Amino acid sequence: MSKLVRVYLAIFISTIFWGFSFIWTKIVLIHLGPITTILFRLIISTILLFIVSSSFKKIQKVASADWKTIFLLALFQPFLYFIGENIGLTYTSSTVAAVIIATIPLFSPIASFLFLKERIGIMNLLGILISIVGVFFVIIKPDLSFSVSPIGISLLLLAVFSAIAYSIVVVRLAGKYNVYTLVTYQNAIGVLLFIPIFFGFEYHSFLQVSFSWDFVIPLLELAIFASSLAFLFFTYGIQNLGVVRANTLANIIPVFTAIFAYFIIGERLNFFNTLGIAVVICGLFLSQLKTSNFQFLKRKDFKESEEVADEINAVR
Repeated sequence: MSKLVRVYLAIFISTIFWGFSFIWTKIVLIHLGPITTILFRLIISTILLFIVSSSFKKIQKVASADWKTIFLLALFQPFLYFIGENIGLTYTSSTVAAVIIATIPLFSPIASFLFLKERIGIMNLLGILISIVGVFFVIIKPDLSFSVSPIGISLLLLAVFSAIAYSIVVVRLAGKYNVYTLVTYQNAIGVLLFIPIFFGFEYHSFLQVSFSWDFVIPLLELAIFASSLAFLFFTYGIQNLGVVRANTLANIIPVFTAIFAYFIIGERLNFFNTLGIAVVICGLFLSQLKTSNFQFLKRKDFKESEEVADEINAVR
C-alpha cells in the first residue's frame, strides 16, 4: 500500500468515526450534560492514548519553547471546539450539526492563505464549493425547508473556526512532533481546562445521574474512536496533505452522519438527501485533483518567503 493511499485511508476512517460521533453524542446528552460528556470523553481518551503511546515509545519530549503553542492547540481543540459542538448539539439535530461542521473547508483556504501562504488549485476550489452545496442537500426536507436554532448555529460556528485555527497551529508543530505526542498532550490539557467548568456548572447534576450502559457505551465509543483514533488519523493526514486538502474531506462527515442516523435511529433519507450525498462525493473527488495552482487571494504586499515554503513542503 502506497503512502498516499494510507494517508487518504486514514482521513477516510477519521471521517467515519466523526460521522458516528454526532449520533453517539446525542445519545449521551440524553443522560449527561455537555461539559460532563466532554470531560469524561477526554479523560478516557487521554488515558488510552498515554498507555498506547508510552507502550510503543511514541511520546516525544516537548521543548519548553513549544509548550505555549501546544497549549494554544488544546485551547482551540478540544476546548473551544467541543464547547461549540456539544452545546450546539443540544439546540440542533445531529445531521444539521454535521453539515455546519462540514463548512470548515469553505474557510480553510482563506485562513491557510493568511497564515501559511498555502495556495489552492482551481479544481480543488471548485470541488470545495460543489461539496458544500451537496451537504446542504443532505438536510433539505421534501418541502425544501429546514429549521435551525440561531444559538445552535452560533455555537457550531465557534466549533468551525476553532477547528480551522487548530489546523493552522498543528502545521507549525507537525514537523517537530509525531501525532501521538500532539494528540495525547492536547487532550490532557483539554481535561485540565474543562475540570473547573465541570465543577462550576454540572458537578451537582452529575451526582444525580444513575449508571447506565445506555450512555456509557456511546461515551466509550466517543473517547476511543472519535477523540483518539480519529484525531491520530486526521493529524497524520494534515501532516501529509496540508490544511486545505485534508479539511476538504471533512465535507463527507454529514453524509456518514445521515446514513448512520438512518440505520441506527431510523431517520429517513429523501430524494434531496440522496442527491446531496452524490454531489458531496463528486465535489470531494474534484477537490483532490492536482491542477495548476493559483493564489486564492491576491495581496500586493505579499511575498512568499523561502522559509515558509520549506515549512509547508516539509509537512506534506
